[in-house]
Amino acid sequence: MDSRIFTIGHSTHSIETFIDMLSRHGITAIGDVRSSPYSRYNPQYNKEALHRSLAEQGIKYVFLGQELGARSDDLSCYVNGRVQYEALAKTDSFQHGIERICKGVGKGFTMALMCAEKDPLDCHRTILVARVLVRKGFNVLHILEDGKIEAQAQAEDRLLKQFNLNNDDLFLSSKELLEKAFFLQEKKIAFTYDVENYGNSATAKQ
Repeated sequence: MDSRIFTIGHSTHSIETFIDMLSRHGITAIGDVRSSPYSRYNPQYNKEALHRSLAEQGIKYVFLGQELGARSDDLSCYVNGRVQYEALAKTDSFQHGIERICKGVGKGFTMALMCAEKDPLDCHRTILVARVLVRKGFNVLHILEDGKIEAQAQAEDRLLKQFNLNNDDLFLSSKELLEKAFFLQEKKIAFTYDVENYGNSATAKQ
């Protein structure tokens, strides 16, 4: 079984450019991990339009935002209005989403998990979903805005540099440094809502 799983951010690409990027890497199925599969400024990525465009190229589309989206309806996953990735990853819904990906790969699909952000580090597809998939033995590869590939390990190295964390730390191991980097990035990008006005307004980071 091919252990590769790709990720991609649709960014502001035209649908033609996006599909060309998928074709270059042999992608045969898209797993949409956006919580809301719609884009105000890039309507070509609205769920129905995207589904049609992909189908015309023989690429399967499945919406996984309910299971693997950055926002959760489970309030137990939140602390002070911010979703906690570790808690989200433990929910039955999230685990079901991971199982669906595994089954898709097992059926021979070359899958790319899609969200909106162009930089993998700015998206939960890398900071949350990819980490879980790596633990399950998958080789996660991120398709960058220019179409080049960045492996999860390379993304992690870039994340460490982003926070000026390096392996010569006297008190933290390499694993602990990486966990710290993931935690700091999660604080920056995780979905939050206004606790005082919850129900009337919310702020979505993803």
